[in-house]
Amino acid sequence: MKNRAFYMTDLKKMQMKDTEMPITREGEVIVKLEVVGICGSDVHYLEHGRIGDFVVDGDFILGHECAGEVVELGPGVKHLKVGDRVALEPGVTCGQCEFCKSGKYNLCPDVQFLATPPYHGCLMDYIAYPENMAFKLPDNVSSEEGALVEPLAVGLHAAAQGGIKLGDRVVILGAGCIGLVTLLACKAYGATEIVVVDIIEKRLEAAMKLGATRVINAKEENVLEVIAAWTDGAGVDKVIETAGSEHTVKQTPYLVKRGGTIVLVGLAAKDIIDFNFMQIMFKEADIKSVFRYRNLYPAAIGAISDGKIDVKGIVTHEFGFEETQKAFDYVIDNKEDVVKVVIKMG
Repeated sequence: MKNRAFYMTDLKKMQMKDTEMPITREGEVIVKLEVVGICGSDVHYLEHGRIGDFVVDGDFILGHECAGEVVELGPGVKHLKVGDRVALEPGVTCGQCEFCKSGKYNLCPDVQFLATPPYHGCLMDYIAYPENMAFKLPDNVSSEEGALVEPLAVGLHAAAQGGIKLGDRVVILGAGCIGLVTLLACKAYGATEIVVVDIIEKRLEAAMKLGATRVINAKEENVLEVIAAWTDGAGVDKVIETAGSEHTVKQTPYLVKRGGTIVLVGLAAKDIIDFNFMQIMFKEADIKSVFRYRNLYPAAIGAISDGKIDVKGIVTHEFGFEETQKAFDYVIDNKEDVVKVVIKMG
């Protein structure tokens, strides 16, 4: 058997090469990957070679949103069998630190996260992976949906951090993939009115299809004025920033109501941003942040299987494995046209 992998060889350059077949260690399974999603972080590494302190050094395999079929069991595997389809949670943590032991394992300082240097990603035919991070997919959940569990988990964590509850009014800033899965999560948690803001019309159309109450194109309307008019100047219960834009981060204190909550999800290009904390003080508003997710894969898979959340609607484009370079080029060159691209490994 051959194990093909797509390596990033330079900025905006990728090449398919044969790599070694994985070998299982204790508690691991070998998974034949079937679908890999392209995330904004993958694109960022390909375009810029780094995200913050994480720098690509040499040939590097991208991809961390994935699902596939178990083809081999390592020693000590108890709960999976050959033929099971699984979604892989991409962060393998130490299990020993205070964060792992308290259940906040997404904060583990020693996490090995797929496609975060120095750890290669999953754009390959076969991968060895710990059984306890490979979550079995029910028969009615496709491998494509399995690959979308990863971004959905971010949306579910954002909704949980915001304490979204029945009857909430929510503004989501940004209608990219993470904004849209956050919309789906907020709906599932019971929010009744959800406004989604973006500057790309195609994304706003997707938001309406996925159940937004209304959308605002920030190129054409003043977001603060529209929300003020809609809420009689009170603001909304929850504001979730997913765009990772300095401008939208700065808007959050003006949109949230007194006693409300702001959730920061998007990563802005600038580390330090001017922010009106006096608004926060007067309103006694909470600010929460999101770093990936924790303990959410079973809930996400269950919600998809049960029909409570339909993630298929966020996929706008599909490519074959051999077309991986073309797929990434398409995302880079057509940012206004793309919501979510998946690669069918075939």
